[in-house]
Amino acid sequence: MFIKRHWKMEKKEVKKVAIVYDWVNQWGGAERVLKMLEKIYPQAHLYTGVFAPQKAKWAKSFSKISFSFLNYFPGAKTKYYYYFPLFPLAFEGFDFSEYQLVVTVTTFPAKFIITPPEVFHLCYCLTPPRFLWERESLGGKKWLFPLLFPWRIADFLGGQRPDYFLTTCHHVARRIKKYYRRPADVVYPGIDTKFFSPSPRVKKGNFYLVVSRLVEYKRVDLVIEVFNHLGWPLRIIGEGREEKRLKKMAKGNIQFLGRVDDEELRENYRQALAVICPQKEDFGLVPLEAQACGTPVIALKAGGHLETVVPGKTGMLFPLQTKESLLKLVGEFNPHDFNPESCRKQAEKFSQERFLQDFSQKVQKAMRSYYQQFRKEKK
Repeated sequence: MFIKRHWKMEKKEVKKVAIVYDWVNQWGGAERVLKMLEKIYPQAHLYTGVFAPQKAKWAKSFSKISFSFLNYFPGAKTKYYYYFPLFPLAFEGFDFSEYQLVVTVTTFPAKFIITPPEVFHLCYCLTPPRFLWERESLGGKKWLFPLLFPWRIADFLGGQRPDYFLTTCHHVARRIKKYYRRPADVVYPGIDTKFFSPSPRVKKGNFYLVVSRLVEYKRVDLVIEVFNHLGWPLRIIGEGREEKRLKKMAKGNIQFLGRVDDEELRENYRQALAVICPQKEDFGLVPLEAQACGTPVIALKAGGHLETVVPGKTGMLFPLQTKESLLKLVGEFNPHDFNPESCRKQAEKFSQERFLQDFSQKVQKAMRSYYQQFRKEKK
């Protein structure tokens, strides 16, 4: 009841809201965040750099969607990264003068928007872009890191434009403080704990599970190397530009399921012995969805995993992002050591309801403070 009353009060105070996201052309953790924001601001106008309706059917529920000139460039709807140098320009082209609140959900370009002083710009920063600030994220192309210096300057300047920062976890808040010299409050993203839940009718299988976009930094190749060595059953859910290479690597014990709907995803979570997360994740919804289904997690001891997985209780953390480190931990892992109820209780701390309430409260508090100061300065 509190949340519903809070939303009603908020709708009276915030007349026009815009939500801005980098690119609307896929489905993943960030897109789930957008759908949660839509519950708070159901009449919000969605702005984005590129929009691919067939790849992003989830976005059709937004009242209005606007995209930049980049949407008309060849291949931009899918291979948007080829146009990275133009994204700041594209977002500067949007006019937000008619809004009272603009919420950017972004890793890189959306925060480059320009808002007039009477419009409050809140940035829910998923992370400062790894490829700009972390040499390791470039993999075999680390030699590019010094050449990206101009883009680090640009990203720093973009990080000065929001009036207020929220972010997904304390790990990312520290990165924002380090790279942008800006404080950031934390609101953990939520998961649908009513949907992602255990079922007494579902029996455990004999396989391990990876749920991930198949891109370089997710390090799915590391899990494939380990399970090629072990010969144990492994299922991989997800798609991405690394798919062909990863399939060539994998032996017959590894099954690629591609993109699946939420029901099939939930069934795999429920049946898996464990869900493996080998990447350095800024936050990561997959470990929480797995735990909500009563399934433990094997994850890299870094980033958001330190805030979502309880070692020895809801999962295990391997210290180094190497084949040897993961292989050792998988060999030591015993699914019977983990109580599904403990996993479930941990996930319930990160419910959608909690996200909606915390986000609404912090936005209203920040807006009141901003407009009070704005009125003082006008006098």
